Amino acid sequence: MSTLTAYITLALSAFVAATIFPLQSEAVLVGLMVTGDHAVWALVLVASVANTLGSVVNWALGRLIHRYRDRRWFPASPEALARAERWYGRWGHWSLMLSWAPIIGDPLTIVAGVLREPLWRFVLLVALAKTGRYVTLALITLGLM
Repeated sequence: MSTLTAYITLALSAFVAATIFPLQSEAVLVGLMVTGDHAVWALVLVASVANTLGSVVNWALGRLIHRYRDRRWFPASPEALARAERWYGRWGHWSLMLSWAPIIGDPLTIVAGVLREPLWRFVLLVALAKTGRYVTLALITLGLM
């Protein structure tokens, strides 16, 4: 796989994984790391940026939630949204540090949009959380953790 193709594949998988679609970008990252053909720092950077941008899509969906919340295709169930709203209500914008977490992460990013979290703070906290996850995964894969 060429370097450009590898980075595009990783970026697409990380972006989609952060949205409403179930996809795991971690396997793509680890697979590319194991080949040894690509700089680890660049892989982590690409995955982090793309995953953060995917969460911005959720934030934007949250801004529009009241208009589309009852549609069957809506990305989060009422139960998942209620759970995320409780988390967000209790912990505020700091709950976005869990945006990397399975099951609760995506609904939290949607709720942040619903509750009108400022985009700059949203991006800062989500980028920290998601980059931290990819750095940790890279360190574990390299046997440094």
